[in-house]
Amino acid sequence: MALAGLNLSRIRTSTAAAWRARPHPRRIWKRLARAIGNALPKGLYARSLIIIIAPVVLLQSVIAYTFMERHWQLVTRRLSAAVTADVAAMIDVYESYPQDKDADTLTRIAGTRLNLDLDILKGAKLPLPGPRPFFSILDETLSEELAKQIGRPFWIDTVGRSSLIEIRVEIPDGVLRVTARRSMAYASNSHIFLLWMSGSSLVLLGVAILFLRNQIKPILRLADVAESFGKGREIEFRPRGAREVRQAGHAFIEMKRRIERAMEQRTTMLNGVSHDLRTIITRFKLSLALVEQTSEVEDLQRDVDEMSRMLEAYLAFARGDSGEAAVPTDMRAMLEDLRTDVERLGAHVAEVKFDGRAMVTLRPDAFRRCLFNLAANAARYGETVAIRGRTEARSFLVSIDDDGPGIAVESREEVFKPFVRLDDARQDAGGSGLGLAIARDIARAHGGDVALHDSPLGGLRATVRIPA
Repeated sequence: MALAGLNLSRIRTSTAAAWRARPHPRRIWKRLARAIGNALPKGLYARSLIIIIAPVVLLQSVIAYTFMERHWQLVTRRLSAAVTADVAAMIDVYESYPQDKDADTLTRIAGTRLNLDLDILKGAKLPLPGPRPFFSILDETLSEELAKQIGRPFWIDTVGRSSLIEIRVEIPDGVLRVTARRSMAYASNSHIFLLWMSGSSLVLLGVAILFLRNQIKPILRLADVAESFGKGREIEFRPRGAREVRQAGHAFIEMKRRIERAMEQRTTMLNGVSHDLRTIITRFKLSLALVEQTSEVEDLQRDVDEMSRMLEAYLAFARGDSGEAAVPTDMRAMLEDLRTDVERLGAHVAEVKFDGRAMVTLRPDAFRRCLFNLAANAARYGETVAIRGRTEARSFLVSIDDDGPGIAVESREEVFKPFVRLDDARQDAGGSGLGLAIARDIARAHGGDVALHDSPLGGLRATVRIPA
């Protein structure tokens, strides 16, 4: 008894565990919904077409099928009843006038008046019942009419020959066989249904595409204008489309005006601050130039020069690239100028390589500052620098390699933060900690980014990628 109780407890435990382990219906529905979502198109245009067309086509199909199916059944029943009545009349004539034993007159009347092929099979028996068709309204309807109107044993074949139907009815001296065209007992309107559904769906699809395209265009236009504004490209824009789309367009225009006004105010403030601070620094330099040159004065001059460089770096970071318009720029010439700048910093430029089209639309001064900051960082910590640029299908890429000590992988994102200086061999001892931050800020203002990787030269590779 104890062993039986233990086994029963184990069975209950395993059953409960299996019940708990089975997938929850809610999880199944979530997985199904996720699979359907992944299969559906991602674009608003395609999804809108599906939302509009799918319910209408489905509803139209159900209504049309229901209506035509009922009409189809009614017509088929009436035709089958007419053919059955003709067969019953032939049986009545044959049994009422037995003097025509060869049934030549009956066969002639059936052929000329009723379009039926009639034979009398003396001494024959009905064949064995054949397999019923999987779906045939004719077989079912004709069987019902024969059983109701004739009331004798019969055999029918509605699938042997597609264009004909064969009816055999048992009579006292044999079997009466009747062959008729299938169209006499059966009305098929499947082609009408298919033509109706195909034609109406095409008309609905054409109307939906025509109207949805006009509704989607203003949204795509707004997206293009917003992307161009982020890249510094000025594009004329006038809100169009539905009321909600026009509201979004006017909201974007107002936001653009506020951003431009804020940038203008910031630029004005920075110009005023830089003018005042430069004036004070210039006074310091003049005062130091007029006094006797001693070691203490030289230290002060170095401090003033360092302050001037830091001030320019801070103002460049705060000012960004505001006020400059994007124009087509020859990148091959810009990279050659970058070679000269790097050589002036004392580094050796191993190569300057460029592949693809040379003209790229960007803010030239800002992008030149971005590349110079990255190249100056490479020249400061390495002896050899390599510069490579190329244009791809939808982007422009510049990589700057050096043979310096490099940067640890875990610190490569940290160095892009303003005023961050590393404690390793690449510490920006003489800089302000803003060079890489300014470079990334400029790249992102163009819609791109800056990333750091290991260099084939053994040091660091800085890669700038922006949309072309």
